[in-house]
Amino acid sequence: MTTAGDDGRSPPGPDRPPSIDRLARSLADIDLPHPLLVDAARRAVAAGQPASARSRAQATADALLRPVINATGVLLHTNLGRAPVAVDQPARYQNVEFDLATGRRGARSDHAAALIARLVGAEAALVVNNGAAALLLALSALARGGRVITSRGELVEIGGGFRIPEVLASSGADLVEVGTTNRTRLDDYRRALDDHTALILKVHQSNYSMVGFTAAVGPAALSGLGPPVVYDIGSGLVDSAVGWLPGGPPAWLRAEPAARQTLADGAALVTFSTDKLFGGPQGGVIAGRADLVAACAGHPLARALRPGGLVLAALQATALAYLRGDGASIPFWRMAALDPAELARRAKALGVGTVVECRSVAGGGSLPGLDIPSAGVAVDGDVTAGLRRRPVPIIARMDDGRTVLDLRTVDPADDPEIGAALRASGAP
Repeated sequence: MTTAGDDGRSPPGPDRPPSIDRLARSLADIDLPHPLLVDAARRAVAAGQPASARSRAQATADALLRPVINATGVLLHTNLGRAPVAVDQPARYQNVEFDLATGRRGARSDHAAALIARLVGAEAALVVNNGAAALLLALSALARGGRVITSRGELVEIGGGFRIPEVLASSGADLVEVGTTNRTRLDDYRRALDDHTALILKVHQSNYSMVGFTAAVGPAALSGLGPPVVYDIGSGLVDSAVGWLPGGPPAWLRAEPAARQTLADGAALVTFSTDKLFGGPQGGVIAGRADLVAACAGHPLARALRPGGLVLAALQATALAYLRGDGASIPFWRMAALDPAELARRAKALGVGTVVECRSVAGGGSLPGLDIPSAGVAVDGDVTAGLRRRPVPIIARMDDGRTVLDLRTVDPADDPEIGAALRASGAP
């Protein structure tokens, strides 16, 4: 004789699937809304594997956005959101497009963009939702139907298949290639000029470098040719003087182009990302001559590419930190400036694993080939999967059969979690 289950139905027999609802409720300890637990239960039953419901639900939970600890030593890890940014504000409305002085409609360029313009010495600036969008909008607004002269050595591809020739084609501009892959001279640009030339485009080789028999032309020389020079500096270094760090520019910045100096050298516009060396949230900037920025702002694409209030607020906070000279409050620069000796002291204080020298990198398509001296801990074997399963996942890397955790990209407040996780993994 069978007895009814607590849902009023008979319990499943050998050939009867379990109750979806009962199976979903058995997963209630997993931090997901009930409808998602039901989805996992249904998939498990449909596959003939009811016991897999828990692992399926957990996989759904693990796929959601969540904070992680970056112990890879890659400061601008694209897969981990590039520059770390704190967002903390009350659930209130913002004067995103409202002029508090007049009580009338304002503009999104009245706050964060205006501060960035001041920061880089530009007449005006416009913020969009990423660096690629900034370049696409500038070309679409200023060069559609015209010719854009670019060095063959700068027809770059960045992550995700973003290629400069394809961006130019999408903008409606005609690409005119000059020079060779490794050497481009001023006369190459001059010979290509005609009445249909709309812009001269320079693109920083931010994710690779060429050495040896090379030549390139800077914005100062190009600006004398007549057409506006648009320079996509990519990584978003604000000022080569790096006045927000007490010790000035670190050696590893080398010849990275900076927005302020590029504009001072004669570029009409610069475009760059705000989640790389700028150290803010994902966004893009067009900065320079006011008339050209206004043309970009008036293009139909500008509305489609505009950021929301959260991004603008985070950019405003980052720009204000620069203007105060407070690099320590920008997490990227705080981490980048850490003394390797201090990192070694933190590694030793963990009391687990072996203290090792590390080589951090900028990442995010910035400063290719650069190594920044660092320190961390290493343990034998591969424990990376276990570290990723922690309540706050820890992302580490493998090197020569050891799991290495570079502390340059770890907030000191997370050091106890690093130590606890390594001890839990069985590391001595």
